[in-house]
Amino acid sequence: MRVLRRGDAGEDVAEIRSMLVSLGLLKAIGETGGQVGFDHEVESAVRGFQQRRGLITDGVVGPATYQTLRGATYHLGSRPLAFLISSPVHGDDVFALQDRLTELGYDAGRPDGLFGSRTEKALRSFQRDYGLVIDGICGPATVRALRQLSPRARGGRPVLLREQEQVRQAGPRLRGKRIVIDPGHGGGDLGVEVSGVRESELVWDLARRLEGRMKATGMEALISRGPDHGPSEAQRAAFANEAGADLFLSLHCDANSSPHAQGVATFHFGNGYGTTSTVGELLAGYIQRELAARTGLLDCRTHAKTWEILRLTRCPAVRIEIGYLTNPNDRARMSDPAFRDVVAEGILVAVKRLYLLGEGDQPTGTFTFADVLAHELAKAE
Repeated sequence: MRVLRRGDAGEDVAEIRSMLVSLGLLKAIGETGGQVGFDHEVESAVRGFQQRRGLITDGVVGPATYQTLRGATYHLGSRPLAFLISSPVHGDDVFALQDRLTELGYDAGRPDGLFGSRTEKALRSFQRDYGLVIDGICGPATVRALRQLSPRARGGRPVLLREQEQVRQAGPRLRGKRIVIDPGHGGGDLGVEVSGVRESELVWDLARRLEGRMKATGMEALISRGPDHGPSEAQRAAFANEAGADLFLSLHCDANSSPHAQGVATFHFGNGYGTTSTVGELLAGYIQRELAARTGLLDCRTHAKTWEILRLTRCPAVRIEIGYLTNPNDRARMSDPAFRDVVAEGILVAVKRLYLLGEGDQPTGTFTFADVLAHELAKAE
């Protein structure tokens, strides 16, 4: 599909309007007396939808917004659901299925609206236990059974408990943990480029500095791309999944039309409806606090998003936006190798804090690389 924005018209715009109307985000043409087209009202409705769904809030309908918008029009039972490797099924009906299976005690993983192998496995287990045909397809009979067994008591966060237990069982030591470091962009995609400073080159250098520190602690650090390669977000997530990563860290710098925009922000998976990667959210908080304290960059906080790089990665994933290259001060600081060393140390310490689970921890900004190494050696003895 073509990217749609204010001023566009045609059948594809009419489809967008129709979906927004069905979701109650836009009034029908007959109610407004307006013209069929991508006008200010449509743009406002799209922005509202994007904000609620953890998408980039730009009022433009690109592939990600269209897929999420289309998926929002489905409810559980409106179509058969199955695991399709070549064309994964995505939508609110898949989210409802995952949520229902989780409530019934089946591990469908983090509810993300994407019908994957883990969802299929949980569905097959349910079908077997309920005496249904075990085909991994959520059709009318399976939907009826799911509704009949809907629990009387709701609440709790089983996904939270599972993720926390995985971190607890992993232990406080960093040795043996497998981390994928993902320097953004690459190849022909330079990312943000201002006054000869290129995002892809800065984050590649930062990734190498972080890799060295992680390997020194005994961690297995993998970089998602080479210096001249720019894989898609789906390919980066697939790399982490195939590697069996414990954590995924995506490194970026930001940009804005205003040179006054500045600071550091971190992002984790969350759909705006209470579903989140709980460990990802915890790690994002640790990273955000460490970097804000160590660098003095403006604290732009942590945010839940449904970006592919966060949604498709099975392990907890965090994207870090370190400074605005369109801001002279942020750009100058990120251009300094010594500053990138500070950032790398802050990220490493944040990962260590995650696995410590609050035991033997130190105040934010005071835990050093030497402290981490000493802690690892002490545990080894």
